[in-house]
Amino acid sequence: MRRDEIVETARLWLGTPYHHQASLRGVGCDCLGLVRGIWRDLLGDEPEAPPPYSPSWAESLQQETLAGAALRHLVPVAIGAERPGDVLLFRWREHLPAKHCAILSEPDRIIHAHDGAAIAEVAFTPWWRRHLSHAFSFPGVTD
Repeated sequence: MRRDEIVETARLWLGTPYHHQASLRGVGCDCLGLVRGIWRDLLGDEPEAPPPYSPSWAESLQQETLAGAALRHLVPVAIGAERPGDVLLFRWREHLPAKHCAILSEPDRIIHAHDGAAIAEVAFTPWWRRHLSHAFSFPGVTD
């Protein structure tokens, strides 16, 4: 799988309305649902089913649940070395676990879903970069 294929696939999800815990292109999706959908589109069956989660799950659990799942199935990338097609995880505060994910689509753009909006491609601004906590590649990515 090539990086440009990942980005092209992520862009097919643009405009999908936000829906918590969903992962159906054109119907409804959250940030994790976007990553799950790209996995299904390019790699086949998901390696594990996500457990039910609330919008505030990361704060209440105080565990790196999202990063732990990513470590089980994706390939870690050093912060600052991420490239288009990589999965990015964000934490809202330094002391909180990561709870948001996106796909890097260009060196300065990300594709993500957030509450109250459709999946969009937005600038990877300094604000996002400050909150970046982890980066991963899909398995088997070729350049």
